[in-house]
Amino acid sequence: MKTWNDTQPIFIQIRQIIIDLILRGEGKDDEALPSVRQISAELSVNPLTVTKAYQSLVELGVIEKRRGLGMFLTPKAREKLLRHEREKFLSQEWPRIVAQIKSLELNIADLVSEAEGGKSDDSN
Repeated sequence: MKTWNDTQPIFIQIRQIIIDLILRGEGKDDEALPSVRQISAELSVNPLTVTKAYQSLVELGVIEKRRGLGMFLTPKAREKLLRHEREKFLSQEWPRIVAQIKSLELNIADLVSEAEGGKSDDSN
């Protein structure tokens, strides 16, 4: 059974799970998504919670409801999500990260090396 984070609403967490799957390329354009009932049963959550997660993705334009058929990924859903998530990161996360880098007087070369899996050199 899925363990939920108490600091975020469950529908946001479900939304993020779906976003992560799409960004990893695990869904193709025009592919059907699992039904609300199926997801709610698998995750042991209220169907309205899943509906709310799906609705937030409809508003982003990455999924669409087809009457009588269910929810489907829209064409270019991954590209739309990448653009949206990058913009969100740069506007919400990046300023905080830059401030932290500056306050800790971190060296950009060391950060790049660390990001690439290398060891950082402590002699600045």
